Amino acid sequence: VTLINSYNGLRIGPEGNVRHRIRSVFGCVLRRGILVDSCSDIGRIENVQFHCHWWSAPAVQGDWKPVHEFMWKNLEAFIFGRTDWEYVNNTFVYPVNIGYRFIQTKSGAANGHFSGIGADESQICVKVDAIQPMGLLISNGQFVCMHGDIRTEVLVENTCHGSVRLVNCAFWGPARQNVVSHSRSFVSLSDCYLSSTGRKKNPGNALVEADGGKLQVRGCSFGTDEPSIALRAGLQHAIISENNGVRGVEILNEIGEKAILSNNEPAAK
Repeated sequence: VTLINSYNGLRIGPEGNVRHRIRSVFGCVLRRGILVDSCSDIGRIENVQFHCHWWSAPAVQGDWKPVHEFMWKNLEAFIFGRTDWEYVNNTFVYPVNIGYRFIQTKSGAANGHFSGIGADESQICVKVDAIQPMGLLISNGQFVCMHGDIRTEVLVENTCHGSVRLVNCAFWGPARQNVVSHSRSFVSLSDCYLSSTGRKKNPGNALVEADGGKLQVRGCSFGTDEPSIALRAGLQHAIISENNGVRGVEILNEIGEKAILSNNEPAAK
């Protein structure tokens, strides 16, 4: 299915439902791409791409510029309320305000597996307002921020009481920050590549910053020379180990002995 002129794309819920499968859906959506809610048993979303290029076809005298602007200012591509054991594979959006958003509804919140996902020309790639305690497993994601004042690829709000775990993900583009966590629970980064535009163009920002919950950053590479990690007051505990970077790993530690820092490449003087 190809959606050409959709304000909203597909909706699952708010009525109770189980075991949806959305596969090979493409096209241009302006405000919401796929919204899932009230799913109590294992939905699947596979091979979905939202993009503004359908508007550029010469056959319809297309002009994607106004659509492109509307999408990065307004589109939330994949929105998840209550869904249990959601499986999401091979999905992408360009451009977008929020690529993947996790929210609390009357029915509850989400947990699930997300692999091979991407969001480009975003304001926020992944925004976690609320999830179930067992949370999110995100692997092989590619995330790029280019628009707006926030420009944060993964933002975990202080309303989040569930675990967020990212493995083998890449972050690049002119983001202000790659990962910001205000979580009340666990956030983990493992074997990720993190970067932005460097401290001259992006002054005063750490690529990863946390001020709540507990943080683990292991085996990651920091590809630009901003401070790598900021452990802010309010963070309960952190484990930062086995990381490296173009100038080593610069860690701003405001929590003292609550942080375990080991086997990181020293920051350049």
